[in-house]
Amino acid sequence: MNNLIFSLNATFPVFLLMIFGYFLNKIGFIDDKAASWMNKFVFKIALPVLVFVDLADQDFKGTWNGKFVLFCFLVTITSIGVISVFSRALIKEKGKRGEFIQGAYRSSAALLGLAFIHNIYGDASTGMGPLMILGSVPLYNIFAVIILMFTAETESETDDKNELIKKTAVGIAKNPIIIGIAIGLIWSLFRIPRPVIFENFTENIARLATPMGLMSMGASFDIKKALKEIKPALIASFIKLFVLAGVFLPIAVSLGFAGEQIVAILIMLGSSTTVSCYIMAKNMGHEGVLSSSIIMMTTFGCSFSLTFWLYILRSLGII
Repeated sequence: MNNLIFSLNATFPVFLLMIFGYFLNKIGFIDDKAASWMNKFVFKIALPVLVFVDLADQDFKGTWNGKFVLFCFLVTITSIGVISVFSRALIKEKGKRGEFIQGAYRSSAALLGLAFIHNIYGDASTGMGPLMILGSVPLYNIFAVIILMFTAETESETDDKNELIKKTAVGIAKNPIIIGIAIGLIWSLFRIPRPVIFENFTENIARLATPMGLMSMGASFDIKKALKEIKPALIASFIKLFVLAGVFLPIAVSLGFAGEQIVAILIMLGSSTTVSCYIMAKNMGHEGVLSSSIIMMTTFGCSFSLTFWLYILRSLGII
């Protein structure tokens, strides 16, 4: 019961922010123009600052575990590859396929991961959360840019492949979230201090990312369009909350991972789809309806699915 209460406390306010944004749109408080501006601000400023803050103060050198980071890295690549192949048979429209792929693999690792680990282990935490972020989040974002660029509805089927590859490489290099990750990692590795004024400034901006992103998504949410995408959204949500964890958690246990390591891996595999999926999709030429549907379903559902997985792991004495 404690796990369920904690899961609900962590995820339900996120779900309510989406509903709140939808309500504000319906009463005319946030119109389409305002929602579009909020999306742009979150994508170009707030989210990059958020990932920078998440990474900059972490002691990756002191907590380094190469086996664990490599596992997170390989699982992320494998998940993306298998889901990409599977999506071709399920979704014919290129633009929706891109949204389906990133919605099915891309977790809210940085936002929920550290909170869950700290709640379970408190001060005894050994730093597996930041290492999980290091092994997965950069890949999440790099592959999201690649997938969204190659499946953008604005691209013609006859586009020159070399030009598209070049455009994708430039897109990765210029992507604000990836830039935020790179700066955060450099800041952490070189142990660059953050003066109090700069720390407070960046953390205040970072705090805007989640509420503004969720409210803008809710304000842009179209129920009629979402109902048309209900089947792929349900499939992606099931993959995100149950399939990935069901496949890779037994492998992780067989490799000797336990305790906090397993909880970090569980968050990587089975937490809700991150709101940045919608932000990136909207800012890279996609409709965003399927992304928002997946985020809403997984955000509501992961309160119960994470509790289910924690119960199983505790019953087996793994955590």
